[in-house]
Amino acid sequence: MRHTKKSYRRGLCPIGMSSFAVSVKETDLWLAVDEKIQISGLPGKVEQFLRRERGFLERYIEEDPFFLQTYEPYEAAPGAPPIVHDMVHAGNKAGVGPMAAVAGALAQYVGQWLLEISSQVIIENGGDIFLRCDHPVTVGIFAGNSVFSEKLALKIKPQAGSQGICTSSGTVGHSYSRGKADAAVILAENAILADAVATAAANMVQTQKDLSMAVKFAKKIEGVRGILVILGEKLAAWGEIELVGT
Repeated sequence: MRHTKKSYRRGLCPIGMSSFAVSVKETDLWLAVDEKIQISGLPGKVEQFLRRERGFLERYIEEDPFFLQTYEPYEAAPGAPPIVHDMVHAGNKAGVGPMAAVAGALAQYVGQWLLEISSQVIIENGGDIFLRCDHPVTVGIFAGNSVFSEKLALKIKPQAGSQGICTSSGTVGHSYSRGKADAAVILAENAILADAVATAAANMVQTQKDLSMAVKFAKKIEGVRGILVILGEKLAAWGEIELVGT
């Protein structure tokens, strides 16, 4: 999900972390690392890594444009790069095309790479988040014209490993959605899976009666830890979802 005001970045950087931004083509990353890490020169290294991973995707798409176009589960070609396989695996678990997980995948890959030099990392990519932090993090929720938009936030508790928090919407942003959800937010074991399942859950919501169906769908997928779905003045939630006011 994209929101031009970047309001979902408010409060993302806990005490003890330093932040910066890196952009490559459509990918606009906000990043935070442990303040003990020397940031000088790091944005350039992140940009280089991001360009490499995007390059793998772009070259694969040139060889197989169907990877970019399909909204259905997909089978990767032999020898496909790891990021392609990870997107395909997540998309197939959620029942959507692999590109449904592209923002989460780039956040995940950059985040995992940064964990080699920083014990704490937060990557935000258009509303999709990779997180490994020693302190609670508050993630604001933008849900279009819903009464809950920018009035609620998720309080994410620290975990031993990394987490993914991703959002899809049928009413906000330019990404394709078959549904009308103002927001479908997924907390999962990684950002790639969270992104794919958020897309699938948002696709299911046409009316407020569908909110419970989206929750039932997401909770059955291994690796999903929580879901929040919003349409208008109604919401439904399950799992490790702690809502706080903003």
